[in-house]
Amino acid sequence: QVQLVESGGGLVQAGGSLRLSCTASGGTFSSRGAGWFRQAPGKEREFVAAITWSGGGTSYLDSVKGRFTISRDNAKNTVYLQMTALKPEDTAVYYCTRDRAFARPSIVRIASEYGWWGQGTQVTVSS
Repeated sequence: QVQLVESGGGLVQAGGSLRLSCTASGGTFSSRGAGWFRQAPGKEREFVAAITWSGGGTSYLDSVKGRFTISRDNAKNTVYLQMTALKPEDTAVYYCTRDRAFARPSIVRIASEYGWWGQGTQVTVSS
């Protein structure tokens, strides 16, 4: 059973940067795609970014394109989300997750296609 643990969240001013990390234990990311979702209080969980199992393809929520970058290091069994030019509307709990499908060659953006979730890390952007 795979456990996913996120880290790197915190409080930053608008325009600042954070790098989130998600590491898998009890399993591996190497054969599955991975994604980041976020959820603000009172709102539905929304897709933020995803990356294929090989790292060869990525996809982003339109509002974070050009500001966020998803990457992975399969040797470290870790997925990252580099966030720059943060805005107050980026404030949310960020969750990493693993694709249910083995070695899917394409990106999925639907939460139901991901079957393992981390506990989340809080990102708060002031002003």
